[in-house]
Amino acid sequence: MSNINQRLDLRQAQNLVMTPQLQQAIKLLQLNNAELAEYIESEIAQNPLLEKKDAEIDTPVADTGPAEERDSMQDSFESEYEGNETAKPAMDFDAGTAQMGAGGSRNFEEFDESNDSGLTKTETLREHLLEQLNMTFEDARDRLIGAMLIDMVDEAGYLREGYETLAAKLGAEAARVEELLTTLKKFSPSGVFARDLKECLSLQLEDQSKLDKPMQILLDNLALLAGHDMAGLAKKCDVNSTYLADMIADIKSLNPKPAANFDHLVVQTAIPDVLMKKLPKNLGGGWRVELNTETLPRVLVNNEYYTQVSQGAKDKKDREYITTQLNNANWLVKSLDQRAQTILKVASEIVEQQDAFFTFGIEFLRPLTLKDIAEVIGMHESTVSRVTNNKYIGTPRGIFELKYFFSTALVSADGTSHSSESIKARIKTLVDAEKADDVLSDDAIVEILQKEGIDIARRTVAKYREMLHIPSSVQRRKQKR
Repeated sequence: MSNINQRLDLRQAQNLVMTPQLQQAIKLLQLNNAELAEYIESEIAQNPLLEKKDAEIDTPVADTGPAEERDSMQDSFESEYEGNETAKPAMDFDAGTAQMGAGGSRNFEEFDESNDSGLTKTETLREHLLEQLNMTFEDARDRLIGAMLIDMVDEAGYLREGYETLAAKLGAEAARVEELLTTLKKFSPSGVFARDLKECLSLQLEDQSKLDKPMQILLDNLALLAGHDMAGLAKKCDVNSTYLADMIADIKSLNPKPAANFDHLVVQTAIPDVLMKKLPKNLGGGWRVELNTETLPRVLVNNEYYTQVSQGAKDKKDREYITTQLNNANWLVKSLDQRAQTILKVASEIVEQQDAFFTFGIEFLRPLTLKDIAEVIGMHESTVSRVTNNKYIGTPRGIFELKYFFSTALVSADGTSHSSESIKARIKTLVDAEKADDVLSDDAIVEILQKEGIDIARRTVAKYREMLHIPSSVQRRKQKR
């Protein structure tokens, strides 16, 4: 006969609890200033104790000059410039034309796990082009230049501005920018990055192998086509009317706006969330990093209104409601302050690490990972990732998304770093060069890469191959046969 007993045990366990307040703090960190302003407007509409202050305020700043001089530089900078309306320093960043995105802890540094939603979204033109950019170029400098060119593409898919000015801003050679642009014009959708309609149509026709001499002449005389001067067009192209009709049909089948399929994308000028300015030599030099006060919303708790309402609240339900709203309002204000401090800390370290780039140009851009920044500032990589995503910094060389300054790498046994994107590109090149009787297995690809000094595991090759949507060697062998 079995005995049934009751027993009371005391156990201690640790687990991560995602309170609504912590979720809100994480959400605020991911938003840029423009998105934050919209979020705050909705919170003010729901909470009667919140109010927005439109007046200009002091925001956190950070200097990246010599450490021993930073405190004194901050005081002297404030007294010398901000106290004198006629002697304010000029904005050192270049606004450019970048196109475009109760309970718990509010300390971002302690949160290690991601609770980001996995909602699917439609791919934007920018994302589509950036994916091709990262697959095509392995040099971080080329990818940085390419990303800036992508941000300059307008809503129709054209890059109407010249690259000479961009080359000067980046400190790069114009020939290098021109060479990159030549490659970018081969990206899909066909016709993107064209300077005008003629080039857009030329790129699409060239992609279809239809850009012969008569077609080039037709493109040079689009005005005659618009005026329906078919006789004049046939004469200039030296073709008969039937051939001309076929040429015109080919023209009409093209897309004059390559970005039309991405019409969900709202192209707008990127507004920097963070600004950096060059400090004068008499203040020790270096950079001053600050939040963009013009786009940073300011929220206050109306304690006077709380006192007035709480005194008039008679029943328990009303008192609980006003107390809850006060707690929520205080939490939001504290979370906004923590968000500002976190963004400033990350941006300042990026500026510190990439000082040579800002001073001398693109050739001095150094390899950088999220882990590098996280270790220096004592935060988790996931926090740095949230801060750098979809947030921009205004610099003397233009507006950049913070994540542009990072490039992932694989490190071989001898210490040599290899970009993961460059390895993907190399795998794709090897597969594209395969012959039907010599299809490479994943192990064979590993051997080739190891001979080239890239220490990589077979499972990593398989993972990269799947990310590139490349079938297995067995499937490729059947396809080629």
